[in-house]
Amino acid sequence: PDTAPLTDWLRVHAPRAERLVSVCTGATLLAAAGLLDGRRATTHWAYCDRLARDHPAVRVEPDPIYVRDGHVHTSAGVTSGIDLALALVEEDLGRDAALTIARHLVVFLRRPGNQAQFSAQLAAQTAERAPLREVQHWITEHPAADLSVESLAARALLSPRHFARAFRDETGMTPGRYVDRVRLEHARRLLEDTADGVEEISRASGYGTPEAMRRAFVKALGAPPAEYRRRFRPAPVH
Repeated sequence: PDTAPLTDWLRVHAPRAERLVSVCTGATLLAAAGLLDGRRATTHWAYCDRLARDHPAVRVEPDPIYVRDGHVHTSAGVTSGIDLALALVEEDLGRDAALTIARHLVVFLRRPGNQAQFSAQLAAQTAERAPLREVQHWITEHPAADLSVESLAARALLSPRHFARAFRDETGMTPGRYVDRVRLEHARRLLEDTADGVEEISRASGYGTPEAMRRAFVKALGAPPAEYRRRFRPAPVH
């Protein structure tokens, strides 16, 4: 479809807007109107490369579910627009209002914007060879196990060097990176869905200590576990 009339309208009216928001591929319209030049932005993961290629002045971030740069907000896939909308409600009306709306929508109170669009299983390709696929499944089901390259290689009946190379070639990431993402995802789910303590979750997720899990959360999500739980998990209804 011809989007020129819409982008022309955006060029005229957007500068007067107090807040500019896009959901999913709506970011491409903002970019076409020049409204994302020099700004950080995101869109659906399948279109991030195209957005970056077609609009090199935009600093495309493919990982977060939404990005705020000044008064401009962009979000990833359609459902992440709900997270962004709840974030804006919380900003304008407070956490209680956002929590009430989230409950009515039957969704968790918003995920942090820098939460990744991908789960570990989606981010990595599925290995072609059965032994490597089985190792992927084993990692997912046993995040607290010994997941060193040596241990995983033995499970796949390969030498550590051959295993590490084959795993990277077939999944698109190193074994260590895959393990990191699985453990982070497992810990996130426990924080969201259970009342378990941070120490218990750190052990169950393979971190060993709360401090190791805290470092992983801050590095990947920009928030320690306690803050992540506060943002994501609704308070119980009394």
